[in-house]
Amino acid sequence: MHGKLSSEVTINVPASEAWDLYGTLKLADVVIPEFFSKIDVLKGDGEVGTVLKLFFNPGALFYAFEETIVTIDNKKMIKETDASKGGYLDMGFNLYRIRYDVIPKTRNSCITRVTVEYDLKEGWIYNTSHVSLLPFMGFLRAGSAYLLANTKSKTSD
Repeated sequence: MHGKLSSEVTINVPASEAWDLYGTLKLADVVIPEFFSKIDVLKGDGEVGTVLKLFFNPGALFYAFEETIVTIDNKKMIKETDASKGGYLDMGFNLYRIRYDVIPKTRNSCITRVTVEYDLKEGWIYNTSHVSLLPFMGFLRAGSAYLLANTKSKTSD
């Protein structure tokens, strides 16, 4: 079974500043306290091929899993990560991909979008209930709050 969920947030900062956060490993530092106990970089420096191990706070669906950055397009401002070990893959998912898009809206505003794309093995369909945008919307909100507090351009349109 294949599916996709998506949601977005408009933020009053230039797309280039939002991309400086979402297109890099900086987002991990912003979301760690609220969502993760820690994030280890196992391989790479934030470019395609970088492998991260995410350790969740108590009460999460699972303790940890690894994800690999599979796409970074600085021109289109798109970043994709795939679950690569443990976590969702242990729950019957063939694919669990997170995509972040930063879409310019005006000179000083943009849309940040998160999309979860998944594919479940046959017989594991009941695990679709574990597919949720809630944590990723939390990432967008945490990122938005950080950007608004730390934006370089304090001008309005």
